[in-house]
Amino acid sequence: MRDVQNSPAEVAMPIDSVGVRNLRLPIMVSQRLGGPQHTVAEVELGVELPSRFKGTHMSRFVEVLENWNEDLSYKSMKSLLEHILARLEAHRAHALFAFPYFLRRPSPVTAASGLQGYNCRLTGELEKSGAGRPVFLLEVDAPVMTVCPCSKAISDEGAHSQRAEIRMALRLKGFNWLEEFIEIAERSASSPTYPLLKREDEKHVTEQSFARPCFVEDVVRNVATTLEKHPQVSWFRVEVESYESIHAHNAYARIERQVDAP
Repeated sequence: MRDVQNSPAEVAMPIDSVGVRNLRLPIMVSQRLGGPQHTVAEVELGVELPSRFKGTHMSRFVEVLENWNEDLSYKSMKSLLEHILARLEAHRAHALFAFPYFLRRPSPVTAASGLQGYNCRLTGELEKSGAGRPVFLLEVDAPVMTVCPCSKAISDEGAHSQRAEIRMALRLKGFNWLEEFIEIAERSASSPTYPLLKREDEKHVTEQSFARPCFVEDVVRNVATTLEKHPQVSWFRVEVESYESIHAHNAYARIERQVDAP
């Protein structure tokens, strides 16, 4: 049958990335406490398309994924990218896995336990000319709580508090547990959030967070300071967004740093 995709393009312009997305796939992610965690990822696969080709072969992405190991790791991602390069006859390929990662979190006083989810993304890129070394980007989102220092300073009673989200994007030199970066985020705010709290826990969380008020500027600096000293981090971007409880807008702050020379 005629291969239309390999025919000349009417407009001879290269495409940076073309592929498929919103594929849903069960995967396994390693946990620090041992054993794999079963979760579900939304997957995007793509390749660079030279100007001489009209299109790529979309079905081949799905074929490659169908034959892939469900364990999400450096080794399996590298293998997936290598197979995409070979099957699509491409010079550059990328794969993105977006998935929820769950931790069982005990409350601080009564140890009431519940599962809390964290949105994570792992992107891998590989070039044929890159000596077989893929480049990875790990992203982790962690919900936290902040108490406004200004509100506390000017009020006779109380202060406004709200949930916020810390979003980290990281380039790493080696393996690290997701739990480690979640803990860095949660230590940097007024308080972590919890899936289940009893009255004794609510009292503790309220008093703890009001003793440590933080602007989004404080939180983003706290995270960045820790990541700058992390031995496995070569580059990072941190953004904190506060879902303000008394304002009709959100507040945000962002820091991006190259830790090692590129």
